[in-house]
Amino acid sequence: MSYWNDENEKIAAWIKEYADRFGIKGAVVGLSGGIDSAVIACLAVEAFGKDNVIGVSIPCQSREDMNKDAKKLAVNLGIRFQTVQIRKSVAFLADSLKMAHFEVNELSLANMKARERMNTLYAIAGPMNYLVVGTGNKSELMVGYFTKYGDGGVDMEPLGNYYKTEVYKMAEEMPEIPGNIKVKAPTADLWDGQTDEQELGMPYSRLDKILALMDPYYIWHKAYEDSHDNITEEEFNKVLGMIQRSDHKNNLPPRYKRE
Repeated sequence: MSYWNDENEKIAAWIKEYADRFGIKGAVVGLSGGIDSAVIACLAVEAFGKDNVIGVSIPCQSREDMNKDAKKLAVNLGIRFQTVQIRKSVAFLADSLKMAHFEVNELSLANMKARERMNTLYAIAGPMNYLVVGTGNKSELMVGYFTKYGDGGVDMEPLGNYYKTEVYKMAEEMPEIPGNIKVKAPTADLWDGQTDEQELGMPYSRLDKILALMDPYYIWHKAYEDSHDNITEEEFNKVLGMIQRSDHKNNLPPRYKRE
């Protein structure tokens, strides 16, 4: 058994153990057609069985290939697949805000889409007593590349301690994942032509090497022995700034401490 196959099995067992504590028998996964949600869907099937996992595609002016890839993955896994279109609900909210004389820019619209997607997943999961399983990885979480109470508002983040480059290694052990999902450019699919690496300003392979310098475990982990090579001070400070600016996203809302 390979290292990554072993990790996949351990994560699936952890998901099941957590769910069993609360009497939960299944999971809802937002399927974007990307690598993270594909890996999570495979892990959820391993944890709950294919009959207890629902894959949901939630397009909003999205690329057609994203929905097709999500559906193909669901077919390969044998899970229930549904498409829920949120374009009208997001447009209605945006128009209502504009009528009330509030600004709606590209970023706020993107965050509205992410939050409406999560609202949709919880609307499905709640009556079924299923978990909403998150698809965030460590790279995204560390630099705050997610929407607060959007894709960051989930019941669990099984990949939260694995870098994006490691998620690809996990996917290599999952034959159910279509080949084009494994090679396509990562995107949150929030606007036309958007890609993760374009927004981050560097490829995940580079970002993960920099993040490894800030992570005590991965500094000595054999997979990152070369993490220090050719990292500039400018790159390091850029990533550090992203981490510092997004610290509030990775913590519960602060409460005033009564005296």
